[in-house]
Amino acid sequence: MKKSMNILLVGVGGQGTILASKILSHVALAQGWDVKMSEIHGMAQRGGSVVTQVRLGEKVYSPIIEPGEADIIVGFEKLEAYRWTHMLRPGGTMIVNDQKIEPLPVLIGAAAYPEGIIEAIGERVSRLIVVPALDLAAKLGNPKAANVVLMGVLASVMDISRETWDAALAARVPARFLELNQRAFAAGLDHRERKEA
Repeated sequence: MKKSMNILLVGVGGQGTILASKILSHVALAQGWDVKMSEIHGMAQRGGSVVTQVRLGEKVYSPIIEPGEADIIVGFEKLEAYRWTHMLRPGGTMIVNDQKIEPLPVLIGAAAYPEGIIEAIGERVSRLIVVPALDLAAKLGNPKAANVVLMGVLASVMDISRETWDAALAARVPARFLELNQRAFAAGLDHRERKEA
């Protein structure tokens, strides 16, 4: 790994972005890395934006990622992902859940949800991984596990052992949901591996 890595997680309140960032931070700490994390909640409880910046490496002094400096962006909702593409560095990786969650202006009829968002993201970034995370989680019996499906995809682009991720899940996920989340993580990892095959 280079001296530091910047990972941005963006989504909508209720999608589990904060839990995902805590799993990621746990993984990084287990690697012996320095970790800084910053969370921004925009009316998160009402379906507003949630953005988490995670910086990890040998020594990290600030949790803030500057525009054009994110190595990886994980978009839990496709419109939110599109809004944050300016943060990705050239050659960086964008992982996008193809889920659509209509923001308040759309719900009240003041705006329309844009068409062709995934294609528009593809025009802005060079490395795009699109994941049907909600569908994969629903097949496991709980759509709320989509966040951990996305962590499985993230794990596939980071050089960190599966055991380290498994230990982070066990440490951060309540025991009654652990088995489901382990299967969700495996589904994300498997999805990515099948795409690469």
